[in-house]
Amino acid sequence: MLFNSLVFVGFFVVFYTGYLALRAKLRVQNAWLLGCSWLFYGFWDVRFLGLLILSTSIDFFTAQRIAAASERVGKRRWLLVSVIANLLILGFFKYFGFFADNLVALLSAIGISVDTPTLEFLLPVGLSFYTFQAIGYAVDVYRGLLQPERSYLTYATFIAFFPHLVAGPIQRTHVLLRQVAERRVLVWPQVHAGLWLIVWGFFKKLVIADNAAQIANAVFDPAANPSGVDPMLGVLAFTLQIYGDFSGYTDIARGLAKIMGFDLPLNFQLPYFALSPSDFWKRWHVSLSQWLRDYLYIPLGGNRGSELRTYRNLALTMVLGGLWHGAAWHFVFWGAFHGAILIVYRATNRPDAHPQPGTPAWRARDVLPRMAVMFVLTAIGWLLFRAESMGQVVDLVRSFGVSVTDRSWGHAWRIVALWLPLLAIELWQYRAHDLLAPTKIGTGKLFVLYVIMIIAMVLFAARGHNEFIYFAF
Repeated sequence: MLFNSLVFVGFFVVFYTGYLALRAKLRVQNAWLLGCSWLFYGFWDVRFLGLLILSTSIDFFTAQRIAAASERVGKRRWLLVSVIANLLILGFFKYFGFFADNLVALLSAIGISVDTPTLEFLLPVGLSFYTFQAIGYAVDVYRGLLQPERSYLTYATFIAFFPHLVAGPIQRTHVLLRQVAERRVLVWPQVHAGLWLIVWGFFKKLVIADNAAQIANAVFDPAANPSGVDPMLGVLAFTLQIYGDFSGYTDIARGLAKIMGFDLPLNFQLPYFALSPSDFWKRWHVSLSQWLRDYLYIPLGGNRGSELRTYRNLALTMVLGGLWHGAAWHFVFWGAFHGAILIVYRATNRPDAHPQPGTPAWRARDVLPRMAVMFVLTAIGWLLFRAESMGQVVDLVRSFGVSVTDRSWGHAWRIVALWLPLLAIELWQYRAHDLLAPTKIGTGKLFVLYVIMIIAMVLFAARGHNEFIYFAF
């Protein structure tokens, strides 16, 4: 069930009416929320719902056993049950074909012929997101950072909470689970912020991302054979598309949660204003980068020990982060690329702090060149991310040039037109150091802004219901 569909609008109207009517009875309200979340998820494929409930039940049970075990060995054993069960489910549906095909290719290269059955699995939407969320919960219980949730209803609602279920943000247990367990109170400032996030998120998705997708898809189509400046324009279009699409989804998810009385964490903080790779990962897909830091990078040793060990930990974390996005080598190389630039910046002692706009430390001659370099590096990474294969990456790089066609000019003008509204709002947010700055201009002016954005969505939204990019991960 896509956010950008009439089916979802009808679903949410019915859900929200019932949700408000049940606000005086927390347990009943949570049961309604859970039931509707399962309906929302099962709308794609009821088999996905069965898998979600199975995963939820395993982690609910194992967390109880981790807490009940009297010795650390017993706790570790039940933690392994949870982690292995989650990784087996994720690996089976997402990575079986990838590893099987590469194993067959490796054996063939050394002269061993192996026949394997051809198995195709439909990837359950949101599997990577709720799997990481469940693993984080089990690890936190094992570490003694929280007590296991005793109510299956509360825990299941935490996992299945539909605004974030299929594409994040990946929720930290101590943040969302507490909100599920407590009675929510709606206040106007929160609802006001939620409405802005919903409208702005839909604008980024429908007007910016989906129109940019038409350019990116035309360039990255394996049959397109682009040349000259067209590959570069395709990368710029995808750079715009993936940000508008993913951050748009996150804004809608956070906005829906806010008007329900929940507060989901930020997942994007103006990432294309980043000055360094580490600054970028504090701004892009923040919930994933924090998860990787806390449950992979730090357990590997983090920056403790020698610099070489730190570089190893950074590289391994980013490669696995790339593989999390998909079972393909170009995702692995995308992660390796980001690991490499993190290491280079660290090794050369490049400045990492981002001075706040409007302060004496912020100087255009220092900040803007660093920002431009990081944007170019990020765009190079998106080439690796978007390509169908590493072979296509090589072909596109070889075809780069300076020749221009009528098609090139059309693409360029459309990209500029799509970047302008995004830059206008984000420069405003950046200078104010406040992502909710547009909500503070007064009711009348904000109403006009809403009208302009809604009219733009009606007139310029791309045709069709385009899925959000991160539904595939």
